[in-house]
Amino acid sequence: MNDCILGVGSNIEPMINIKKMLSILSKDHVLIKHSSWIKTAPIGIKDQDDFINGAVRLKTELDCEEFTKYLKQLEDKMGRDRSLPKFGPRVIDLDIIVWNGEIKDDDYYTRDFVRKSVDQLL
Repeated sequence: MNDCILGVGSNIEPMINIKKMLSILSKDHVLIKHSSWIKTAPIGIKDQDDFINGAVRLKTELDCEEFTKYLKQLEDKMGRDRSLPKFGPRVIDLDIIVWNGEIKDDDYYTRDFVRKSVDQLL
């Protein structure tokens, strides 16, 4: 089993969508725990609702490439609109931050809220 920590974000009905995402994720993978949820100001495009961000630790039988595809499909299933600008509003945003103990996303180093959320799960 692979050990993964995901960064999670949403600013469209965030707590409803985060709860829904956790429910879907738990059917296919072993959820270990999640961090506390943090309210953050949007990055880039300021004229939108604040985000709720956090992290989820889980175990999966998928390899990193397969799991990345799974996450994109989950975001799509939940209604993520990929035609919106990169830093625009989103139903759910899921990023692999740590894979089997190795940091895979530079946001860990550049965004305090990502580091604080992930560090709660290490």
